[in-house]
Amino acid sequence: MLNKFIDRLRPQFEEGGKYHAFHSVFDGFATFLYTPRTTATSGVHIHDSIDSKRVMIIVVLSLLPCLLFGMYNTGYQNYLGSGASSMPFWSLMAYGFLAVLPRLIVTYAVGLGIEFVVAQWRKEEIQEGFLVTGILIPLICPIETPLWMIAVATAFSVIFVKEVFGGTGYNIFNVALVTRAFLFFAYPASMSGDRAFISAQPICGLGGTVNFADGISGATPLGQVATHTGGALQITNIVGDPVSSWDAFLGLIPGSFGETSTLCIIIGAIILMAAGIANWRIILSVIAGGLLMGWIANIFATPTYPASYLSPLDHLLFGGFAFAAVFMATDPVTAARTGTGKYIYGALVGIIAILIRVYNNGYPEGAMLAVLLMNALAPLIDYCVVQSNINRRLRRAGATKSTES
Repeated sequence: MLNKFIDRLRPQFEEGGKYHAFHSVFDGFATFLYTPRTTATSGVHIHDSIDSKRVMIIVVLSLLPCLLFGMYNTGYQNYLGSGASSMPFWSLMAYGFLAVLPRLIVTYAVGLGIEFVVAQWRKEEIQEGFLVTGILIPLICPIETPLWMIAVATAFSVIFVKEVFGGTGYNIFNVALVTRAFLFFAYPASMSGDRAFISAQPICGLGGTVNFADGISGATPLGQVATHTGGALQITNIVGDPVSSWDAFLGLIPGSFGETSTLCIIIGAIILMAAGIANWRIILSVIAGGLLMGWIANIFATPTYPASYLSPLDHLLFGGFAFAAVFMATDPVTAARTGTGKYIYGALVGIIAILIRVYNNGYPEGAMLAVLLMNALAPLIDYCVVQSNINRRLRRAGATKSTES
């Protein structure tokens, strides 16, 4: 029924139709719901029902566990900090949903609005890349990030990181990460500290007021480590109770909305790899590089750099390292594309992320900067790998000719 309704409307949006000026918008919604009917009639092409829109939808599905747990954890941190006597599951979920919903709406409204305008201006179809970017941005930002800041950062990234370079598939840097970086460097006071990562006020009658003056601390585990001054290194939750590795694995800790649960990130990784979308070489090498650098830093631990006392496993469980390894570093547009290059690219992401995290106390999370740096170096890595293969084959060809002569 819906498909027939779309077919009846289609002529009005084609060339010569009453609403032909909005053809890009109509085409974007129609192809989001159904596979495009246009097919190649000549040349060598691979016909596949999995187009880029379907790929993006699968990525969104893989992000849903992180999104849903982020809702629960947002409610959990609020109820815990406000001293609630009970924590009904659906109340926590409802609180988290109401907290993140405005951020999702603002991100999609600004990002898709810009993409619609650009598509109409260029007389092109609407690119589907923002379908994923729009959900990634709220997931990697603190829950208390003001809406106007999200709007400004999203607009900046979509225009200057994506559209200026030609749209989806042409961007050099990961759009969601640049949004996060813009927020961090433009508004550092609002993107760090106790209050940024805990939703502290009731929403529509749900939740309570978190009073940070009453000994409540919403600092993330890495934030606590970075400000550690002496004595035994002890990471605590919002009310001062010790945080176990199991708590960190589940994600019951302060942090950016969708980055806290390693368990949910693993579920997302399985979905992506099973669908053949995320490359396992990059994920594996990011983790290996992070573990190696974490192990080296732990061997040479010093009080000057408190994060060096964290175990390699803790580096994977705390902060956005796991999320970056699965959902950011594997971006097929900005990552390395050669087989060997993927291993090099991923390993350097992991190593640099831990280097920044350990040896820069002013910036306790290094995954974002590591991925952005390697986005810039990915083409160079691929070039070196390809040239190495060419030179090796030339030497082999030369040796073969010498033998034959």
